[in-house]
Amino acid sequence: MKAEPVQIAVVGAGYVGLVSGACLAAKGHQVRLLDLSEKVVESTNRGVSPFYEKNFNSLLCKVVKSGKLRAYSASVGALADSKIVLICVGTPSNNGAIDLAQLGKAVDMVGTWLRSVDHFASVVVKSTVLPGTTDSFVLSILEQKSGKRHSAGDFGLGMNPEFLREGEAVEDFNKPDRIIFGHEDRQTLALLKKIYAPWKCDKLSVNARTAEMIKYTNNCLLALQISAVNELANISSAIGGIDFMDIIKGVSLDKRWNPFTQKGNRVNPGILSYLIPGCGFGGSCFPKDVQAMRTCATLAGLQPRLLQAVLDVNEMQPISILAPLIEELGGDVTGKKFLLLGMAFKPGTDDIRESASLKIARYLKQNGAELYAHDPIAKANTLKALEPGTIIAVDKWAVALQECDAVIIATRWPEYQKIKNYKKMLRQKSILDCRQLFTAADFPESRFFAVGKSPKKIQ
Repeated sequence: MKAEPVQIAVVGAGYVGLVSGACLAAKGHQVRLLDLSEKVVESTNRGVSPFYEKNFNSLLCKVVKSGKLRAYSASVGALADSKIVLICVGTPSNNGAIDLAQLGKAVDMVGTWLRSVDHFASVVVKSTVLPGTTDSFVLSILEQKSGKRHSAGDFGLGMNPEFLREGEAVEDFNKPDRIIFGHEDRQTLALLKKIYAPWKCDKLSVNARTAEMIKYTNNCLLALQISAVNELANISSAIGGIDFMDIIKGVSLDKRWNPFTQKGNRVNPGILSYLIPGCGFGGSCFPKDVQAMRTCATLAGLQPRLLQAVLDVNEMQPISILAPLIEELGGDVTGKKFLLLGMAFKPGTDDIRESASLKIARYLKQNGAELYAHDPIAKANTLKALEPGTIIAVDKWAVALQECDAVIIATRWPEYQKIKNYKKMLRQKSILDCRQLFTAADFPESRFFAVGKSPKKIQ
């Protein structure tokens, strides 16, 4: 279903902005994409995405060729006659607190533009920001720069959080489970309903602060689940004689986790994937969002003990899961050769931000190990993120198997399933499966380790 076209400006052509802009353009809206990077602007206008995202490049090419999306260097004039401005700039973590520098600059530009426009326009934040940011920080700058007043109906204000998973962003935007309309006036709510009219899903209208808190609560609860499961898996490993995946099978038979359909079949909801233990959460959202909410709570005079615990468990998880493997290697990895399979924080993306693989690589290198590393698409980003000499990046991981003493599977890339074809090469070697891809039976002549499982050693 095509939308009734709306003139939309998207400020920020990063992951959220570019995907959102392209998907909105594909529904028939006219989208102007603004970014400070001339390289990103030029690449976008050629229909080439500056980052990897499944099924995105073809979509971008299509909307650029159709004329529905055009990128511009960020400036007041580039906002033109837009009816709604979506702000999608980064809000990174700075020592655990949210950094609003990019947001402030973007809002400053939009406020200057509002001063000169003679039509009603709404400014809607899509960046992840703490509750109270839109209706205070953003509003204050807009009114100061524009000379107009929101309370007088001179412009609109809202907050429309995104729920895009890297690697599944196009699917998530086109087939969302819900859309949140955070708004501070009726005109903005009407505009949001108009641009999202083609989407048939649950839509919730709330004020801006509630919309902001929905995003943080969503991410904090998911992060909490990951850390809780990892801690329980670590306890099971310490007790011994337990396969934590059997624990998860038993837990997931609880109908509160996995209800029945009317026909008596299990629903098997996606949330069950967050019960699988691993080496912790990473990426651009969970770590910084939990940190920001912790800091927000502290500034409000509270002691966020649970959020702190979530972060503490996650920080130590990549190192904790190495312990049985290092013990098997004699407690000293000096001179040992490791092959680290997967550097992106999850499959389907080249994002290595807060990746557990980076922590593993740095730890092993600091303790004298020699480290080979492979990732199907995140090689360039990995080499930029790590100190020179930390890893030896390889393009053909199977070749490196012969050289290594141990293999660590850190990212759930499908191609690593093929490692089962190299059983002979892995004979008497150690394998640490951080992502529950295999069982000990898959490697009968290897030392096998996995999160939440008793190590299988070779006698």
